[in-house]
Amino acid sequence: MINNSVGKQNIILDRNCILSSSEKLDTWLQKNGWAGYDPYDIKGTPLFLYLQRLSPQAPLHRKALRRALFALENRYPLLMRRLFGVKKQINAKAMGLFAKAYLNLYEVTLEERFRDEAIECLDWLLSNHSPGYSGLCWGYPFHWQSKVFIPRGTPSAVVSCVVGDGFWTAYQILRDKKYLDACESICRFLINDLNIDEIDEDCICFSYTPVDDFHVHNANLFAAEFLIRVGQELKEICYLELGRRAANYALREQNSDGSLYYWGRIQNHYSPHHIDHYHSGFEIRMLYGIWRLTRDSHFREATQKYFHFYLDNLVAKSNGQIIPKMTPHRLYPINIHSCAEAILCNATLADEFEEARLILVGLCDWIVTNMQTEAGWFIYMILKGWAGERRIEIPYIRWGQAWMLLALSTCLLVMNAG
Repeated sequence: MINNSVGKQNIILDRNCILSSSEKLDTWLQKNGWAGYDPYDIKGTPLFLYLQRLSPQAPLHRKALRRALFALENRYPLLMRRLFGVKKQINAKAMGLFAKAYLNLYEVTLEERFRDEAIECLDWLLSNHSPGYSGLCWGYPFHWQSKVFIPRGTPSAVVSCVVGDGFWTAYQILRDKKYLDACESICRFLINDLNIDEIDEDCICFSYTPVDDFHVHNANLFAAEFLIRVGQELKEICYLELGRRAANYALREQNSDGSLYYWGRIQNHYSPHHIDHYHSGFEIRMLYGIWRLTRDSHFREATQKYFHFYLDNLVAKSNGQIIPKMTPHRLYPINIHSCAEAILCNATLADEFEEARLILVGLCDWIVTNMQTEAGWFIYMILKGWAGERRIEIPYIRWGQAWMLLALSTCLLVMNAG
C-alpha cells in the first residue's frame, strides 16, 4: 500500500525535466512521422486472427502454435512484424491524442509551431474519418478480435471520444466553430450508431462499437462524459439526458471498494473481475470529468472512492519513486500505457485531490528515467522473468508515444496552473 503522508514541501515537480522529456519525444516524432506500429496490428493478420478464434476444444498442436507465436511476438515484436509484412500506419486515436498534447504545449509555451502541429493532426482526422455513419467517428486501422470480430476502420466509442477531446480542446483554445461542429457530429454517431442497452429508466449502456453489444465501463463512460460536455455547451437536452443515464450505470456497478470491473456485471463472465491500470485511469478521469460538469456529489464520491482504490492497489512505492502496477496483484509487466495513464490521471485530478499531486513527482521521475530512450521515444514494457528484468524496446506510436506526449503536456499544464 502506498504511504501518502509525504509533506507538502516535497510537492515539487521539475518543470524543466518534464519539458525536456516532452521536447525530446516531439523531436523524435518530427523525424519519425505519424506512422508507426501498434501492439494490436499484427494480431489483425490472418494467422493471428485464426489462432485467437481457436475454441477450447481445438487440437493441442494448434494451441501450442498459438502460444509459440504470441510468445515470439511478445519477445521479438519488430522482427515478427517484418516477417508478417505488417506496415507502419497512422492511427486516428494517436492523432487525436497528439492534437490535444500539442494544444497543451501551445498553452504552456505559446510557441505557434505546437498550434500548427495540432491543426495538422485535426485536419488529417477530418479527412480520414470512418464513412457511412450518422456523424464523425474513427476506429483502428487494423482488424481486431474481441468477443466478436471487428473489421479495420470500424468506429468505436473510445477512439471517437478521444479524438473528440482533441477537437473540443481546439474549440476551447482556438475558438473556431468548426471544431465544435465536429464535436456535435461525434455526438450524433454516439447516439445513432452505437447500440444502446436500455437497462431501465435511469440507466443505459453504450456499446463499444456498432457491431457489438458489450457492456464495457470505460467505453460507456467516455461516451457519457463527452455527451454531457458537448450537451452543456450546445444546451442539447437529449445529449445531457443520455450522458447522465450512461454515467448512472457506472454508479450502479461500482464495487464496494470503489473499483469498476472492465466488463459490466451482465457480461463479466468474459473476464471475471478484471481490473488493470489504464482502464481504471480512464474510468476515474471520466467520473471526475462528469462531476466537474454536473457538480453532482454522487460522482465526486464515486471518483474519490475509486481514486483511493487506485492509490492502494495500482501504484507501488520503491525508494521514494512511484511505479505504476499493471493490476492490483501484479507490478509486471510495467507497461508504457499504464505509465502514461498514471501521469495523466494524477495530473488531471491534481487540482482536487492532494494525493494525486503528491505522487506525481515520483511517477514522473521513475517513468522518464526508466522508460524514455536517449533518442526520445518511450519503450513498450519491462517484463520480469526468472533471469531478471527484460525490456521490450519498440516505439509503439498510439500505445506509447501519443499517450506519453499527452501525459507530459498535461503535467506541464498542472505546473503552470500551480
